[in-house]
Amino acid sequence: MAIKATIPLKQKTLLEKGDKLYQPGISVDCAIFGFHENALKVLLVKIKQVDKWALPGGFIYKNETIEKAAYRVLQERTGVANIFLQQFNAFGEPDRSDTSIHQARYLEYGIKIPKDNWLLQRFITIGFYALIDFTEVNLEDADANEGAEWIDITKLSNLMMDHENIVSKALEALRTQLAYLPIGRNLLPKKFTMPELQKLYETILDQKLDRRNFQRKLIGFGILNKLTETRKGGAHKAPFLYTFNDKKYQKALKEGLYGTW
Repeated sequence: MAIKATIPLKQKTLLEKGDKLYQPGISVDCAIFGFHENALKVLLVKIKQVDKWALPGGFIYKNETIEKAAYRVLQERTGVANIFLQQFNAFGEPDRSDTSIHQARYLEYGIKIPKDNWLLQRFITIGFYALIDFTEVNLEDADANEGAEWIDITKLSNLMMDHENIVSKALEALRTQLAYLPIGRNLLPKKFTMPELQKLYETILDQKLDRRNFQRKLIGFGILNKLTETRKGGAHKAPFLYTFNDKKYQKALKEGLYGTW
């Protein structure tokens, strides 16, 4: 028996007026990557009613672009601005929208979605990946049914719909674009060492890189500033700290880098 409850205004508006506010049949889903303790992680939200993890996603207002919708969704979910965001694919398998999930979500409030409601139609989603400094995201502010967690990219399970495939394709795109786009500025603290930067690249690529070649190539790109400070507290000689040169970094984002790993 369905639980009778007062449906939240946001959910009620989505159910009854969503097709007037949003573009029916299309959505955005975002694979948000972070780097912590030498592991690549993805930010997932918990869908309580179906006990599954999901990517942060949302609908597109009829008067906004797809990219603006993705930025809006990310800011609502993480509270972080100035996010590196990259569109990488579209996902439109006929069976990707599981209507039973939507039904279960609203039955929680004692409401059954009519068969012709816009939420039960086929949805094509546009995939984006985002790169965020792990420390800048406050999970307590996550806009989700049960909260959000950073999950190790190698330990994904029980994701709703085709979201695990979306994460996989996002990682493939990130690895491909790593050859010609700078990415560390979005995943590392402001100050970092060369070994820390190399470990980030190795984790994303899932392969070991030659230390000397890596350092020579990154310095050759001209996007790093070497500081006089060193990382204290290690057992070995303290490595120098680096920061990204913002002006040259932004130029590299627009014009690209050249080379392979």
